[in-house]
Amino acid sequence: MSQKIINTDDLAFLLYEMLDIERFTQFPRYEDHSRDTFDAAIELALKVASETFAPHNRLCDEDEPRFENGKVVIRPEVSEALAVLRDTGLMAASQDYERGGMQLPAAVAQTCIGLIKGANVSTQAYAGLTIAACNLIMAHGTDEQKQRYAEPMMAGRFFGTMCLTEPHAGSSLGDIKSRAIPQEDGTYRISGNKIFISAGDHELSENIVHLVLAKLPDAPPGAKGISLFIVPKFLVNEDGSLGERNDVQLAGLIHKMGYRGTTSTMLNFGEKGGAVGYLVGEPHNGLAGMFHMMNEARIGVGLGSVMLGYTGYLHALEYARERTQGRGLAERDPATPMIPLVQHADIRRLLLAQKAFVEGGLSLCLFSSTLVDEKKHAPDAAAREEAAGLLDLLTPIVKSWPSQFCLEANSLAIQVHGGYGYTREYPVEQFYRDNRLNPIHEGTHGIQGQDLLGRKVSMAGGRFYQSLLTRIRATLAECANVAELKANAELLSAALGTVEGVTDALQAMKKSDPDRALANAYLYMECFGHLVVGWLWLRQAQAALRGLQNGGERPASFYQGKLNACDYFLRYELPKPMALAEVLRSADRTTLDMPLDCF
Repeated sequence: MSQKIINTDDLAFLLYEMLDIERFTQFPRYEDHSRDTFDAAIELALKVASETFAPHNRLCDEDEPRFENGKVVIRPEVSEALAVLRDTGLMAASQDYERGGMQLPAAVAQTCIGLIKGANVSTQAYAGLTIAACNLIMAHGTDEQKQRYAEPMMAGRFFGTMCLTEPHAGSSLGDIKSRAIPQEDGTYRISGNKIFISAGDHELSENIVHLVLAKLPDAPPGAKGISLFIVPKFLVNEDGSLGERNDVQLAGLIHKMGYRGTTSTMLNFGEKGGAVGYLVGEPHNGLAGMFHMMNEARIGVGLGSVMLGYTGYLHALEYARERTQGRGLAERDPATPMIPLVQHADIRRLLLAQKAFVEGGLSLCLFSSTLVDEKKHAPDAAAREEAAGLLDLLTPIVKSWPSQFCLEANSLAIQVHGGYGYTREYPVEQFYRDNRLNPIHEGTHGIQGQDLLGRKVSMAGGRFYQSLLTRIRATLAECANVAELKANAELLSAALGTVEGVTDALQAMKKSDPDRALANAYLYMECFGHLVVGWLWLRQAQAALRGLQNGGERPASFYQGKLNACDYFLRYELPKPMALAEVLRSADRTTLDMPLDCF
């Protein structure tokens, strides 16, 4: 458990015993790879995470970026760590060989990224945003834009951001006011104000490539009128050299509860006549491009949530094993030695809940990452289409479920530490503060619930929703006659029936009263998310049972721990949102009916 970032046995178990990622070496893109190369990349990432990123995590929290003499000042360790990330190739782990990448499968690349996030999520954010922006340009940009902007981003010379939010609009992108005026030379002049722009200004790279949402003069109203533009901090000449400073100004830094090492900025575009921008994709189709980046970012948010919860769990586990306090309930003699916290039943409950949330969340993120490769490289067109549809369906869950329940794991880690957990003597309080951002950015829990229930479940006539249910039923059938798994399979089967019934009822109501049908979408998200994570826990239990029976690579205690954690999640956590299923099924109006003047 290097630097208490990850249980490496758990990681190997999920990748190889549950998800069988070695199968991806059959795809031509990955035929040069093997388990050895996958493990080598992961070991490198863990070494970089432990030795380069983890040591300055607390330092950046205590000494956050500041604005001095017209520039953002950041601790030098941040730049040094990002240089290591760039030089090792980890910054572009999934990119093509010819572009300086490792050409790793998404599940392995995401694992490497996750380890860095677990060590220092604030410093990793600069690289994560850059690669997401780079991937957007590679998917939607022109050849010239790819060469001029994306390639230097892959190399770590330029960094990137996405500029969506405006002070007056928040998450309502259709209400943005930033404007783009076309010029005779084919460029645009961008004006407007953006807020909460992570990594929006710094001196860590030669340039910052902002991806900005704005509206053209002839834009239709609402979200359908949004276009997407590249707006670099410094203009880039044809030969790749930097030109003059663009009309992008830092209006101020935002000081946050957590995630303090990443600059959060207010940016003004066009104070001196208009920032030079370059259209990406078609006019008025900016959201399609931006959602390419946002969906990638949403998976990243989910993974970051998991890793912050995971490291908090490992710190709590170590503390509970080492800290002695109290005695067993049957022990009456105060002269007897105190026992470790972990021996108390309630502490074991807190630890089991954390284990169930973070290991379940990690399985969710890694399973979804396998779909990224299947949708691109599966040899069968139908398999590629199904993987793409399942990934779309699961993306709001991947973003939102870990950001809620792995945050809860951080809260429980503080509880294990008792009063010490509430102090800055131990790092668990920082992990909680850092993770508290994740239920907010890239779409809140409520927004993700509305996306899941309002769009994703019914897309393609419900085809991919039904495909997911078919996979869950297949696992249930496999477990139905396995003595060790049968009881848990029955619990999951009951939850599946509940979610199906609720979904049918709300889909029918959506047609006549969408406001009422979606009023409790957050609760639908929790029910659906628990169903999916419960399914993945049952799949983990299947793999753990095989390991126990066949003498697997890991200790018997590891496999038994998986079985016990599956028991806990399906018996203690799965029933909680399902108990409110009738509230969902009836489309309860309590929130809608509350008069505004009665708050």
